[in-house]
Amino acid sequence: MGDGRILLGVVGRPHGVRGRLHVHSHATDPATLARHELADGRGRRFTLRWCGEGIAELAELIDGRRVPVADRGAAERLVNTRLYVDRARLPAPDPDEYYLADLIGLAAITPDGRELGTVGAVHDYGAGTSLEIGTLLLPFTRACVPAIDLAAGRLTVVAPAVVDAGGQAA
Repeated sequence: MGDGRILLGVVGRPHGVRGRLHVHSHATDPATLARHELADGRGRRFTLRWCGEGIAELAELIDGRRVPVADRGAAERLVNTRLYVDRARLPAPDPDEYYLADLIGLAAITPDGRELGTVGAVHDYGAGTSLEIGTLLLPFTRACVPAIDLAAGRLTVVAPAVVDAGGQAA
């Protein structure tokens, strides 16, 4: 499972010349990003303030001080920065809800107990979430994934009729 961090957003392209940036939120409620101290993969810490829909001002926390991203050049250097929050700072998900990071590494088994592999990645390109299990890409729906047991480290997979349980076209 995860490393204790949850990806909440990704910095996109600059917006204007004053250091504002497009930020793509992975949270159900984008306002969540502004309520947390965020960190990137290099250990830098940031705060975020929304200025408009998808547009934010970022400030890096350096020695306890907020240092705003003040110009387009500084903003350009942050493009594609992933913004994480410590898992411990987030509420527990509701029953039958999951942080997608918790699904990575789970064993994928068929209803008859045959192991298909492990969840290597979770993708969401806007049309719904998909699980990558080896070479198989399955929609993350109750029909395809009827049971998840985080404590046991596995989920049950029912492959759609167009793909057999071995990942081959039917």
